[in-house]
Amino acid sequence: MTRVIGIDPGLRITGYGVVDLTDGAIEPALVEGGVIRIAADAPMEQRLGQLHDELTTIVDALKPDCFAVEKLYAHYNHPRTAILMGHARGVILLCAQQHGLPVQDWPSTEVKKALTGYGHASKEQVQRAVQTQCNLDEIPSPPDVADAIAIALCHARRLAVQKL
Repeated sequence: MTRVIGIDPGLRITGYGVVDLTDGAIEPALVEGGVIRIAADAPMEQRLGQLHDELTTIVDALKPDCFAVEKLYAHYNHPRTAILMGHARGVILLCAQQHGLPVQDWPSTEVKKALTGYGHASKEQVQRAVQTQCNLDEIPSPPDVADAIAIALCHARRLAVQKL
């Protein structure tokens, strides 16, 4: 069995989703999804410290075998956003390294295409795809948790194909 933790980085809300891929299976099973909420008004160093501490607690409890993280995307009109996301992403990569876990980056368009069939799907379409594919009673909310689960599903499915 392989356990994958998918992370949707953020400095206010970081989504995480954990799936298990049983040997011989193609479809992963959802273990848990959730968010880490960070105080937006706290100084940057405190926010990053909180993200690290809470993510470390999750990793210690759920014991994933690898990380799947959304690749950083920068739009030329919003370079500051990319820089801020880079801080959160750096903390996530540090946590993975401290646990000796490999990391796979996934572009959001590839994750969306893997889940919905369309690389530019809306947040709501991703939420509905995750709900359907994981047989959830409700749409995962906030969208950050659905994105993180989608990242984990995408990576686990690629691992399954590689093992065939």
